Amino acid sequence: MNDFFGGDALVNLRERLGPGLLPLLVAFAICALAVPLMIWVSRRTGLIAEPGGRHSHSRPTPLLGGVAMYAGFAAALLIFLPHYPDTVGVLVVSGLATVLLIADDRWHVRAAIKLGLQLVVALVAILVFGFKIAYFGLPGEQFVQLGLLAIPITLVWLMGMQNTVNLLDGVDGLAAGVVFIVAVTLMLAAAGLRQVAYVQFAAALAGTCAGFLIFNFHPARIFMGDSGAHFLGAALAVVSIVGVAKVAVAFALVVPVLALALPIVDTAWAIVRRRREGTSVARPDQLHLHHRLQAFGLDPRQTCYAFYAASAMLGAIGLTLFGHGRILAVVLATSAALASTVAADLLQKAGWRVPFPYLRTLLR
Repeated sequence: MNDFFGGDALVNLRERLGPGLLPLLVAFAICALAVPLMIWVSRRTGLIAEPGGRHSHSRPTPLLGGVAMYAGFAAALLIFLPHYPDTVGVLVVSGLATVLLIADDRWHVRAAIKLGLQLVVALVAILVFGFKIAYFGLPGEQFVQLGLLAIPITLVWLMGMQNTVNLLDGVDGLAAGVVFIVAVTLMLAAAGLRQVAYVQFAAALAGTCAGFLIFNFHPARIFMGDSGAHFLGAALAVVSIVGVAKVAVAFALVVPVLALALPIVDTAWAIVRRRREGTSVARPDQLHLHHRLQAFGLDPRQTCYAFYAASAMLGAIGLTLFGHGRILAVVLATSAALASTVAADLLQKAGWRVPFPYLRTLLR
């Protein structure tokens, strides 16, 4: 677990991350090619998100982006990992989430039915394909076997990831961009442990997110819909289980948890907030963190930049557990540049002026 961003960085990047490059590019290309087709299919089938209500978009927008993402992800895995033992399970579980949740995009099913669909996806992953979090790590390379608790904890993980990404999908480009960052973080963690197959799993997920972002970044030409959000949540949950979580490394699941800390905390607070108000935890509202940032004055792109920076910083902190200390400095510098850009945009929009003529002359 040495930092491959050290003296032989270029060699290490080629040898450890290189196997993920082609899966990433294939997933990117297939998803990008599939999106225009899904835009056409959405319009033909009436799967359109109409403006109004709690939605902030101003024009009818196609909803089948999740199918295009799954197509890119599946193509990459079938080409580069056709015989790997976990490939079929990952494809079936993520595909099941994609197909089942189209029902919510089409008919806006009740919360209980939606929860039941999420439960079906999670149970198939656990009972059919044996995806389980069987232990957790402690300092000093000590591990605690979960025994009978493995199934309920894995169930919470799988359903929690689906709901976290689904609630995060409230701003153009937000969910796909954050999951892209988490997938890249998983790539780096797996590469540090020389887990080639899991580098490719994570790379395929990152590539499909990047291909979708071309059409989904503000102003979005297509939405991922609930089917796409649940695809990303299920795929991320399963890949993290079969990837770094299978390696005997303490705090393996801390990496995806830290990278997703912001939306996870936001989801947990939404549940607490709604229970305190005496309303259903499934009732949608506009009090999530991304809504509050926009109410504060950020536009959709700036809101995405804020989430991207926070996710990258937290993911980099998680990577320090795998020995990648140098990447934290790079991410901190990049995040600072993003934050300063957003702050400058806000000040410019607010019409802020330096109250000293001499400084105004210098700045001019």
